[in-house]
Amino acid sequence: MDLAIQKGKAIAIENLKKLKKGMRGDGKAELRKRLHQWNAKKFLRKLKRVAMLKGVEVIEVNLAYTSIIGMLKYAPQLSINKDIAGAYVIGRRALGFKEDIPENYEKLLKDKAYLEFALKKYEEREKELRELLEKESNEYKRNAIESELRIVENSKKLLTNLIQSLQSEPSGCEGAYGRNPKQVAWQVLRVSLLFPILERVLPRDLSPLKPVLVEGVWDRVRRSNGLVPLEAGGTVPMRDF
Repeated sequence: MDLAIQKGKAIAIENLKKLKKGMRGDGKAELRKRLHQWNAKKFLRKLKRVAMLKGVEVIEVNLAYTSIIGMLKYAPQLSINKDIAGAYVIGRRALGFKEDIPENYEKLLKDKAYLEFALKKYEEREKELRELLEKESNEYKRNAIESELRIVENSKKLLTNLIQSLQSEPSGCEGAYGRNPKQVAWQVLRVSLLFPILERVLPRDLSPLKPVLVEGVWDRVRRSNGLVPLEAGGTVPMRDF
C-alpha cells in the first residue's frame, strides 16, 4: 500500500472467489496445511478497506490462467520465478493488455513430430506410475500416485486430440487447434510443454523454456537422451532431428 501511494499507482489483484485447499488423503499434507493457514479472503477484504481509506484504487481482474501464462511466457522470457511472473500477468491484465500465445509456441503445437515426442513422454510416465501403484501399499502414497496418474491420463487425451486434429486436415489447412492459434487453450500449452521438456508438472526453474520461446528450438532442451517418434514407427536421436 505504501509503495502504491509512493508511486501513485493502483493495486491489481485477482478476483478470487474460492481457494482450493485439497482433501485429506490426497498425499499433499504439507501443501494443505499451508493453504489452510492462509485466509486469502480476509486479507483481500482488509486490503480493499485500507485502500479505500487511503484513496488507492484496487483493480480486480479475472484470475483465469494467470499462473500458467506467467510460467510459460514471462518466467523464461524475463528470468523471473513463476510467482512474480503470475503477478506480472495480473498487472498487465489490469492495464487492459491481452495475452496472445507466443509465435514459437504456436508453431510447436502444429509440429507433429514434437507432439508425438510429448505423447511418448506421458506414455512412459504412465507406465512408471502404474508400476509404482502396484508396489505401493501405503494408502496416502497411493493417493498421491493416483492423483498424478489422472493428470497424466488427461494430458495424454489432450495431446492425442491435438495430433488427430492435425492429421484430419488436408495439407495447408490448420486443424482444430490451429485454425485460430490464439484460441489454443493455455492449459493445452502447459500440458504440451512442461512435463515433456522439463519432466516436471510444476518445475521451479522455467529458464530452459527460453530457447523454445525465443528461437523455437525445442530439441536443444531435451537433447541429452530423448528419442523422437517418427511417422514410420521408428525413432531418431533428438540430436539428429
